[in-house]
Amino acid sequence: MTVFFRHSTIDKNTSHKPVMAKSLPLRRDGFYRLGGKMVFDWLLVLAALPVVVPLVGILALLLVLGGSVPFYRQRRVGRNGKVFQMLKLRTMVPNAEQVLQDYLAKNPEARREWDRDQKLRDDPRVTRLGYFLRKASIDELPQLWNVLRGEMSLIGPRPMMVEQQALYPNPGAAYYRLRPGITGLWQVSDRNESSFAERADFDGRYYNDLSLQADLSIFMRTIGVVIRATGY
Repeated sequence: MTVFFRHSTIDKNTSHKPVMAKSLPLRRDGFYRLGGKMVFDWLLVLAALPVVVPLVGILALLLVLGGSVPFYRQRRVGRNGKVFQMLKLRTMVPNAEQVLQDYLAKNPEARREWDRDQKLRDDPRVTRLGYFLRKASIDELPQLWNVLRGEMSLIGPRPMMVEQQALYPNPGAAYYRLRPGITGLWQVSDRNESSFAERADFDGRYYNDLSLQADLSIFMRTIGVVIRATGY
């Protein structure tokens, strides 16, 4: 199997530029790519439900007691460009979008970070409990429902927001050939150090190396990422 955990060489200063993701050639698909991957997803999700459902219930209750609506739906771009509603535990204040725009208008350095990475290391929208949930990646657990619905996979490209689609315009790119994942190659590699533009490189490498062995490797590395609490 190709070694795909090397660092990308794409310029990290890219901002407001479309990702130049190459169209991928057609290839003969094996059992895992055609259907085994979805079976793998369902088996793991069903096995995890007895633990995940009570945990999500407790966290949802804590969010309610803290005055928040516990669940948050956001439109994301899925396979073949189809838009779906991704489910998460709420980690942000109710008026998050306005808070973000006000913060970026007052902080040029934060604006540059957002333009480059489409995320902020010190995000003013995130609540105290939300910060913990994000660090441990627990806010992603409700997306198991999206996996069961066939909208997402346990492992795949980082789900793209609809407004980011203009930065990733090539319909033949790897991202649009795959179901986005709760975790993936980007999440267990550079994660907090790479720009949005580099995701095309991660997606292409993951698509080319897609196999049960590769997914098991990423799954095990994800456990380490969660234990180290490196998310934000």
